[in-house]
Amino acid sequence: MTRTERPARPTLEQLRAVAQPPEVRSRKNAEHWTAELYLRHISIYLTSALVRTPISANGVTGLMILSGWAISASLLIPGIWGPLLAVFFSQLQLYFDCSDGEVARWRGTQSPKGIFLDKIGHYTTEGLIPLALGLRCLGELGLLQTDPGSAYLHLFLGAVLALGIVLNKAQNEMVHASRALAGMDKLADTSAAKAVPAASFVGRLRRLARFLPFHRVLHSVEMSLLILAASIVSLVAAQPMLGERWLLYILVPGVIFVNVGHFVAIMASPRLRK
Repeated sequence: MTRTERPARPTLEQLRAVAQPPEVRSRKNAEHWTAELYLRHISIYLTSALVRTPISANGVTGLMILSGWAISASLLIPGIWGPLLAVFFSQLQLYFDCSDGEVARWRGTQSPKGIFLDKIGHYTTEGLIPLALGLRCLGELGLLQTDPGSAYLHLFLGAVLALGIVLNKAQNEMVHASRALAGMDKLADTSAAKAVPAASFVGRLRRLARFLPFHRVLHSVEMSLLILAASIVSLVAAQPMLGERWLLYILVPGVIFVNVGHFVAIMASPRLRK
């Protein structure tokens, strides 16, 4: 079905054929596990409503960005309600993230600007969450006066975690930019294109890492769920911010390890070889 033949009020089957083709559903790294599990099954209903309105695909991406920022804002609400809201907004963000691409594919309006806005949304969302977690660990801003050492420590750890998450995401973008600047073709989104030789030391380490995929917890959905779990620990222990602070102590060394492993894996793989 060409763009000019597409009806103004498509059926779900027509939308799925164009907006959710197999090459989109089978992408290795571009799809979050929640998309395949349930979000793609329900995002088509939102897309069906949106394509009947004047809103553009980039406008939907704007809603995705605002939802992502709302995750961090929610974490500044004391008690359990803040993390609960953060989990809700993390799901809403991915819901819009599924739908903006579907709207763009149906209308044939995919563009570099849309991709750029999408990346702005994900980078800022996942960079702001650790900063909000660091602020949340203060409990009350009065901690800056009563125990400034502890306050600045948790703010610093939140900033280190934010930097580590953004750097880990940026390493993938650096690969694409380096290939483009070297005149190489776009890297295929397949396991074979990014595989490390299985017999190598790095390959063996990567196989071991599959049993503990720590890098997956650095996504906004997993981070919000972990913060919710940490806040429940604090609530049960009757010690405000106990769980959140320990979460920072665990995640900061973990993100450093992930970045080092990611760098080594990229250098050992064929991604940067002509």
